[in-house]
Amino acid sequence: MNLIELHILQSFPVTCLNRDDVGSPKSATFGGVQRARVSSQSQKRAIRLHFNEAHYGNAFHTTRTKLAHEKLIALLAAGGMAHENAEPLAVEVLASLVDSGGAANAKKDKNDRLNLPALVWLSPAQLQAAADSILANQASLEAAMAQARSDDKKQKKDGETALKKALKPTSDAIQKAGISDAADIALFGRMVANDPSLNVEAAAMFSHALSTHDSSNEVDFYSAVDDVKQVVDGSAAETDDAGAAMIGTLEFNSATYYRYVGINLDQLFSPKSLGPVPQEDRKSILRAFITACLMAVPGARRNSMNGATLPEEVLGIRKAKGQPIQLVNAFEEPIKAGKGGYAKKSVTEMMKYHDFLKERWDLPVDKEVRLTDIGLKSFLDQLLQEDV
Repeated sequence: MNLIELHILQSFPVTCLNRDDVGSPKSATFGGVQRARVSSQSQKRAIRLHFNEAHYGNAFHTTRTKLAHEKLIALLAAGGMAHENAEPLAVEVLASLVDSGGAANAKKDKNDRLNLPALVWLSPAQLQAAADSILANQASLEAAMAQARSDDKKQKKDGETALKKALKPTSDAIQKAGISDAADIALFGRMVANDPSLNVEAAAMFSHALSTHDSSNEVDFYSAVDDVKQVVDGSAAETDDAGAAMIGTLEFNSATYYRYVGINLDQLFSPKSLGPVPQEDRKSILRAFITACLMAVPGARRNSMNGATLPEEVLGIRKAKGQPIQLVNAFEEPIKAGKGGYAKKSVTEMMKYHDFLKERWDLPVDKEVRLTDIGLKSFLDQLLQEDV
């Protein structure tokens, strides 16, 4: 496996980066003690948005949404199809990809906006291929849809079979179009529940971020003051009611986290993923993605507990063969705070454990670079110096 690996240590102040079902910061037990945790899913969303919007630009920007049919309707309209024909066709085609019930399971939200049964994530080329196929097969699709909605049981059953057959050319067209114009889908992967042929294996691997030390959640008591009740005749009022209109509590923590990101270069540029991409474009994609991995922060409670920090240290590794290896076991025994806090000791222990693994297991490492030694630009230049 041709790999780029990122081993990241990052400290956060008072934050709740990733909440559980009751609004508390997520945690996990590791090494026999409770650790602060940020799920891989939370990290991936922040990184994906950062990658698409801030770095790589619109050419590789895709959207994962239950409203994907709206874009498809626009493409059908551009191809000359009337809206009253385009809407049911677009909904049926996309709903059938993600739900065996098809358009019947599409529901309107509180704003009276139709939502597909599940999220749809297609590349621009795949959406255009779907539109072209629908335009070419409009008559057969509409006939099958009408029959599948028949009140007669036999007609309905025959119609459902006919609809499945009529949808196949569009599914095939979507698959054939591929994701060569959607680097984010290639990196993060895609599962299409009702059409596994469209599944994409993710080229990027993420760990849950865990604190390098034991960490317990703390509680913040807050109040919101009523501005009017505090003022009487233009002066501050001295009353038993001080004007606290609302009180409440929020949980938070603060921690130094270790997290891991691995990029399988063989998978990323395979024919079933991005395919044959020029070397400079490959490096451009990877520079943007690695930068996003290092700079993106989950947005939970961004306005009240802003935790926008940058990593304390990043160890970047290139290896042409081998398997992805985390360094999290450097912290199986929790770090104890001392001079330099948790971060400095965490860096020392991570590098010591990395050296131990290389010596004990003869791990193949072609290049390793520490970001704090050279800065981000040189870090990326050196990590991507050879072909990818």
